[in-house]
Amino acid sequence: MSDEVLIPLASMGELDQALKDIVIEFEDAGSRTDSLLEAIGRPFGRTGLRDAADEFEGAWDDKRETLKGHLVELQEFVVAVKDSWEELDLELQSNLAQAEG
Repeated sequence: MSDEVLIPLASMGELDQALKDIVIEFEDAGSRTDSLLEAIGRPFGRTGLRDAADEFEGAWDDKRETLKGHLVELQEFVVAVKDSWEELDLELQSNLAQAEG
């Protein structure tokens, strides 16, 4: 068992940014529905694929909002944990410097 605690603060910063990027992607995803439907068009004069894509996108909108909310909560939690570890690290450094000096 290790007697060390290693907190990869740089990795937590990268995770924070990645989660922010995913949230932005989720926010922008709904605006691409019309482009998707236009790209599908009406192959062979039929609308079945287009209708199915439209139905899927409508159902996914609600789920995407819920998932986006969870991602925002996770991102905020990552920031809070990172900030807390950074504060603790600075406090420990200060206490160590005072004890030595």
